[in-house]
Amino acid sequence: MTTVTRDEVWEMFREVARRFEETDKKFKDTERLVKEVSKSIGDLGNRLGDFVQEMVRPALVNLFREHGIDIHEVHPNIYVERDGESAEIDLLVVKEQTAIAVECKSQMSIDDVNEHLNRLDKLKRLLPKYRDVELMGAVAAMVMPNEVARYAYRKGLYVLAQSGNTVLIRNDGKFSPKIW
Repeated sequence: MTTVTRDEVWEMFREVARRFEETDKKFKDTERLVKEVSKSIGDLGNRLGDFVQEMVRPALVNLFREHGIDIHEVHPNIYVERDGESAEIDLLVVKEQTAIAVECKSQMSIDDVNEHLNRLDKLKRLLPKYRDVELMGAVAAMVMPNEVARYAYRKGLYVLAQSGNTVLIRNDGKFSPKIW
């Protein structure tokens, strides 16, 4: 039987405490790195959304003209706050009495479509100068899953997606946009 002295027991406790401190430091370093990577991924997602917006913006006038809507103006990054509510629109395309609010994402989801529909529901109230226009909606994405495109279509939104080097409206001739 081996006898352990009090000094040896204290030395073991100190060693265990030191290892716990090292492990705690490694956990904190890992947590910091995860936060940094998460922020970087979020920033990249925002930049990709900006890229989609800049890819779509120049094509909007021609795309909608080809669909019988003679657009004259494209307004990027509209933010409005009124009576405790707010809304942000990536692109607003306008022809005298017609406007189309476009939501741009790197990858569109059904939740993104629903958020845009909610935004459209309150847009005329928040932007009274557009109260009397026919307001329509569109979603644009670099990656537009088919089920999301179908969902947006059924909800009355124009669906814009990348096709090769260009952007196209994926809605067919049977499509009838919802008017807000």
